[in-house]
Amino acid sequence: MKIGFEAKRIFRNFTGLGNYSRAVVKNLSKNFAEHQYILYTPKVNPINTSLNLKAKNIQIKTPSSKLFSAIWRIWGVSKTLVKDRIDIFHGLSGEIPLNIHQYNIPAVVTIHDLIYLRYPHYFKPIDRAIYHYKFKQACINADRIIAISEQTKRDIIQFFGIDNNKVDVVYQGCDKVFHSNYPQKQLKEVQDKYQLPECFILCVGTIEFRKNQLLILKALKMLKADVALILVGKPTNYKEELLSYIDQNNLQHKVRFLENIPFTDLPLIYNLARIFVYPSRFEGFGIPVLEAISCGIPTIGATGSCLEEAGGPNCIYVSPDDEQQLAKSIDTIMLSEEIRNTMISKSFEYASQFSEDQIANNLMEVYKRTLENVKRRSQ
Repeated sequence: MKIGFEAKRIFRNFTGLGNYSRAVVKNLSKNFAEHQYILYTPKVNPINTSLNLKAKNIQIKTPSSKLFSAIWRIWGVSKTLVKDRIDIFHGLSGEIPLNIHQYNIPAVVTIHDLIYLRYPHYFKPIDRAIYHYKFKQACINADRIIAISEQTKRDIIQFFGIDNNKVDVVYQGCDKVFHSNYPQKQLKEVQDKYQLPECFILCVGTIEFRKNQLLILKALKMLKADVALILVGKPTNYKEELLSYIDQNNLQHKVRFLENIPFTDLPLIYNLARIFVYPSRFEGFGIPVLEAISCGIPTIGATGSCLEEAGGPNCIYVSPDDEQQLAKSIDTIMLSEEIRNTMISKSFEYASQFSEDQIANNLMEVYKRTLENVKRRSQ
């Protein structure tokens, strides 16, 4: 079977959507090596990733003309798919060619979230319009839809009026590096490299209003435990609000911001943390929560979206507006080894269901179901 992918994010995004796209291709090419995987992208950039782009069953295709690469992605690539005899096409980040059905190519699309509809004030009007058009058209035109969580599936059905039977939930996984045991020497090297304190709370994610890092700052000054906070992520204007709060409450000695962290260092930073806190108001899945529990870090998430799906029943979940509840939860974990160890062991067990092999199997089942449905319709 030849499987084509809309692969722009593989070469342009180095966090969420890019990590997902690379993981899908890597896991499938490893677990189902008998198939061919062709990546269609307007441009190839060098990337630091465990995805082996030189593998015999992976090919990369770019447009012949760089002048119309954007049009090629959404329109012209369909002719290339026919020429390459693609059996099924997978849009990894909410997009498939607009004319793909004119060429009778079975198509699957992954929808990560519809946050722009639930929280429109987080987005510029032009961005909302673009997202709405391309995501809705992809859902209408695709033969099957992959939602990365039950929350996202509910949103697809609610906002786009899509038939429940057309949507499959296939969870994201996280890279095996988050399941690894690291020697103390390597951990100490990373601790020294970033001058990390001995005891700290960690939060990983873009520094933006939706991620709600201010809640952690508010909880920080209420804690009984003496602990610092490390915020890892790309800054936005929201960082200025956090810095203002830090200055007003004399928290400068307790808070550090880190950005542009190499992917290879990230799991070691997780492993050095005492607690992981992720108070995001809304997520499509919440991969940092899964990364944290995979590293064996007791984790606190926010209620209101799907973080319970990512973290499971043995994490703690608090209201995204209740700093007192968050502070109490942090102190509970910090001051009780028994609670801490129970959270670690049971959450680590929960994380095992998100193995790369299982996710690859789930994706392949969606492809097979899609091809069977298309064949049945054509008879």
